[in-house]
Amino acid sequence: MVGPTGFVGSVVLGELERRRRDDAGGRDLILRAVSRREPGGIDEWCPVDLTVPETVRGVCEGVDVLLHLAASLSSDEERCAAVNIEGTRALMADASRYGVRRIVHLSTTAVYGPGPHRGIAVDGVPPAPVSPASRTRLVAEGYALAAGATVLRPALILGPGDEWVVPTLTRLLTAVPTLWDGGRALLSLVHVVDLARLITCFALNDGGPRARIFHAGHPEPVRCGDLLTTLARCGELPEVTGDSSLRQCVARLRASGAAVSERQFSLVARDHWYDSRETWEAAGCEPGRGPLARLTDSAR
Repeated sequence: MVGPTGFVGSVVLGELERRRRDDAGGRDLILRAVSRREPGGIDEWCPVDLTVPETVRGVCEGVDVLLHLAASLSSDEERCAAVNIEGTRALMADASRYGVRRIVHLSTTAVYGPGPHRGIAVDGVPPAPVSPASRTRLVAEGYALAAGATVLRPALILGPGDEWVVPTLTRLLTAVPTLWDGGRALLSLVHVVDLARLITCFALNDGGPRARIFHAGHPEPVRCGDLLTTLARCGELPEVTGDSSLRQCVARLRASGAAVSERQFSLVARDHWYDSRETWEAAGCEPGRGPLARLTDSAR
């Protein structure tokens, strides 16, 4: 596994450990971590820096399944290119060199660009990424697909360790403390625990699809207002009162001087949802009750 210490990777590692412990299809799992620092709960560790492609060579020797869950989300184009493009290129070349049977590669729906997007299928609109991270991750997908990978594109990921969704919502509500357009926006969400289950099912599904892209959200989109209400009940956000139009919200955001962009506001205040129904069936994985139920359960 590449990226076992990250937000998603650490939960996937826990899911693989659980399966091995419970013998849920994971009895013979030998876990090899590919990362700069050594995580716990693994059998083998390969110290690798994806910005130095030479360090990648040989990490896939003897590997049956490769999970590539690492990426740079930096605003620096060179950093993103080094990790997301050159690192992925080197990793996929190594996987091909050693005949890795199955590859799962984590990407993002941010490759589609600004939106709004309403229930689109995979590549239902042409990719138009706007950030260094999403531009380079789109390029990385090409190398992964060429190596036969299953590529997963989640949108917003919730759960313990989240450093983007709740912090961004907090900043936005500080700048614009009202219900944005009545909270009508429909969003593709997935809880990190369910995403980890999905990734693990694809990894262990011998007859699963290869060289294909899937959206990786819960099949049912979530209203922005319901997300804000649930997070407030969990003590993660302040309660929201009032209602303002998108135009009024954008004007208040601009006037606030907040360190959050209109692009980030748009991602949660306008429709951004992607058809993920086929994904869970292809993986042989139950999607569960949904991300809001997960948040409520974890808050109890």
